[in-house]
Amino acid sequence: MTGAPDAPRAPASSRDAGLARERTRLAWRRTTLSVTVVAVLAGRLALTRGTVGAVAAALAGLGWLAVLVWTVPRYGGRTPGAGRTLPLIALVVAGFAILGVLLVLTPVR
Repeated sequence: MTGAPDAPRAPASSRDAGLARERTRLAWRRTTLSVTVVAVLAGRLALTRGTVGAVAAALAGLGWLAVLVWTVPRYGGRTPGAGRTLPLIALVVAGFAILGVLLVLTPVR
């Protein structure tokens, strides 16, 4: 804990609810950016890994597209399918992890 234990806390009514929305929006942007980087790196690996790399790049591209379609509307405050975005992101991240393991285990051409 960084604060003093006896420090007075601000009442809940004086907190700015807009800051929570801004933090959430920025978190979704960071998520989309990290998925974009993974998809670009998978595309780069496709050049050296042959068919396995091409399949990995295609799957990474589909994952990137899914994340983009489901998270960009959240930037504007709209919630398209609220409650389904987090499981989708978890599925894409798990898929990226599996693709990463497969790319590491396949030999370079």
